[in-house]
Amino acid sequence: MDAAEFRKRGKEMVDYIADYYEQLENRQVYPDVEPGYLRPLIPDAAPQEPESFEDVLKDIGRIIMPGVTHWHSPYFFAYFPTASSFPGLLADMLSGGIGCVGFSWAASPACTELETVMLDWLGKMINLPEEFLASKDGEGGGVIQGTASEATLVMLLAARTKTIRRVQSEHPELAMGDVMSRLVAYASDQAHSSVEKAALIGGVKIKNIPSDDKFAVRGSALQDALQEDRAAGLIPFFVIQFCATLGTTSCCSFDKLLELGPICNKENIWMHVDAAYAGSAFICPEFQHLLNGVEFADSFNFNPHKWLLVNFDCSAMWVKKRSDLTNAFKLDPLYLQHSHQESGLVTDYRHWQIPLGRRFRSLKMWFVFRMYGVKGLQEYIRKHVKLAHEFENLVLQDKRFEICAEVTLGLVCFRLKGSSELNEALLKSINDARKIHLVPCHLREKFVLRFAICSRTVESVHVQLAWQHISKLATDLLKAQEQEQQQ
Repeated sequence: MDAAEFRKRGKEMVDYIADYYEQLENRQVYPDVEPGYLRPLIPDAAPQEPESFEDVLKDIGRIIMPGVTHWHSPYFFAYFPTASSFPGLLADMLSGGIGCVGFSWAASPACTELETVMLDWLGKMINLPEEFLASKDGEGGGVIQGTASEATLVMLLAARTKTIRRVQSEHPELAMGDVMSRLVAYASDQAHSSVEKAALIGGVKIKNIPSDDKFAVRGSALQDALQEDRAAGLIPFFVIQFCATLGTTSCCSFDKLLELGPICNKENIWMHVDAAYAGSAFICPEFQHLLNGVEFADSFNFNPHKWLLVNFDCSAMWVKKRSDLTNAFKLDPLYLQHSHQESGLVTDYRHWQIPLGRRFRSLKMWFVFRMYGVKGLQEYIRKHVKLAHEFENLVLQDKRFEICAEVTLGLVCFRLKGSSELNEALLKSINDARKIHLVPCHLREKFVLRFAICSRTVESVHVQLAWQHISKLATDLLKAQEQEQQQ
């Protein structure tokens, strides 16, 4: 494919994507395929001779689309949003076209410098404390990671390194293995599974702190856990990190940073704040109070690729002291060195992450922030929150149902009053019908349905139709259950 054909096929692909979005509402949101459906539809090996673009495009419709879950459908209410916008798509195209690998400033100065500035822009948009920004002479700064899971792991490893070095300076008699065996991290019992996975990878024990009746961790619960562990006195341990969550995956609850932060600071515990979904809402002044207490944190992360119209992947992570991060990951083989690295004026992002390579992802932020403006992004967030409350009100009007957690942003947790088995059957009937798509969670011992406002194109009419569908399926299910009991 030469440049002339690329121009032609590129325009065709843009048309294909635009058509896809315009017709998305009419597609079945969840695919009707069985595991292994795809392999019989394609050859066992790659073709020896080139094939035409027309044939490839035809097979997208024949082979790929039947197996796609349409995350951007206005009838997709599962998980959390995954962002998509036309400015973001255009920036992704440009990023792929430039094709740089920005592991250091010298590898592509614009790639590094735009990322630094975009993370400062975004930090200011959510009113993040100044210490987290790179600014001109700051000690902190931001970086784009692939996902919040990746950010959690990176920060746990940084906290581990910092703690080991501190402990060995205070207890030189302890070998590395002795220290490693005594490391402990804490997290909420509502924390994302990626926190436990990070501890597993990092070779660190993890202990869950019980949340309160609103599924939030309070300072008293963390204090109690620390005292209990010390009182046990079995072996000394060193707490390296507490991972607090703003907007938990199950029900979008918020840990109490104002209570937890001072404890972490006093106990010399690294506090990482994971706001993967909820963080985008902090661009709206009315939600910024949910961030109160972040000033006590050592690091903070959220995903613009969830709810801020920046296409996947783009997870924004900030640290108060970048040296705490780079000290854990810095290696400088000769082939990666460059003449400006000792000047103090440049950032080499390979020291801020696990991979070496990295794409020009800040272009997506730059395009989206400029073409929507802060006001446009705020309107988008507020629209989703309004739709969530609309759905909440519909649930509350039906006495057969209950709301299971406070609705703060764009997630509604609800269920039929009754057994978990009843709600499992309801969810199965919802997803088997394939008109809308939901996923569940467990809140305490209850099986709960999650209704997340996800799509960029979702409107009130889609929420209303979704509720009508759920309500009808609930009626059918309860009627069938009643008939069974009568028999």
